[in-house]
Amino acid sequence: MRIGQYEFKNRIFLAPMAGVTDQPFRRLCSQLGAGLTFSEMMSTNPDVWHTEKSKLRLAHHREIGINAVQIAGADPIEMAEAAKVNVSYGAEIIDINMGCPAKKVNKKMAGSALLREPDLVADILNTVVNAVDVPVTLKIRTGWDLENRNCVEIAQIAEQAGIQALTLHGRTRSCLFNGEAEYESIKAVKNAVSIPIIANGDITSAEKAKFVLDYTGADAVMIGRGAYGRPWIFKEVNDFLENGYYAILPTEEKCRFMLRHIQDLHQFYGEEKGYRIARKHVGWYIENLAPNSTFKRAFNALESTKAQLNALESFVEDLLD
Repeated sequence: MRIGQYEFKNRIFLAPMAGVTDQPFRRLCSQLGAGLTFSEMMSTNPDVWHTEKSKLRLAHHREIGINAVQIAGADPIEMAEAAKVNVSYGAEIIDINMGCPAKKVNKKMAGSALLREPDLVADILNTVVNAVDVPVTLKIRTGWDLENRNCVEIAQIAEQAGIQALTLHGRTRSCLFNGEAEYESIKAVKNAVSIPIIANGDITSAEKAKFVLDYTGADAVMIGRGAYGRPWIFKEVNDFLENGYYAILPTEEKCRFMLRHIQDLHQFYGEEKGYRIARKHVGWYIENLAPNSTFKRAFNALESTKAQLNALESFVEDLLD
């Protein structure tokens, strides 16, 4: 699997997800087998480019591999400037978000709202591609709603603009995250263009990843919510694709990854922010490791690094006993 001049160790990618794919999580997923990871979505508003929050979102580590940064906006010139700023900060791939279904993004005509404006899509893509000398990729949905699926048209516009790879989440904007992903739409796009296609949506197991790759003919799969509290899913998918089987990681090993992740979160964000950000990740881990446990509620009441880490270590000891 290649994007521009970059070749990846496999074709299993981590989706860009606001509030989730920060440096600690991307680093862990990469160590567990993700071939490419994307940063959280960055705004094209220049007022926020140099804020502490933006710097944290853009923070990268050499162990993660290629530095892929996603940007979102609706103005072609602002998008191009944002792309150039991010490249100057070290971005090696720029990904354009035209798939986010969030109202606060769509009301600014960004994210999936752009799918209703193919001419503007073409203007944005051409302007950004011509502004930077790194590969530019695009992430979209199948359309605005079920009556207006235009992913094939948008994919063809993207190819003509010089987009190096296209990720397609198999839902319309109106579907949000409900229902099942439309893999037939991904297959149609793959058959309509020659650029690499990355399939996204409902990939929650190694078996599902193989099915999606086989059915759609996509060049890669992108895992989003399926990695919540399960960063080892990348190892499972990679082993299954390579060998036809995968081993279930022992609970002890899963707990070790959880502890490492939360320790890294605290170190990365510091005492002020770390304990708050750790809560959602621990909640996802607990849902996978001990779904009927009451630990999550007690953990969410803790307000210090030391208290959280001590509680997690005690939880792990009890779980393994």
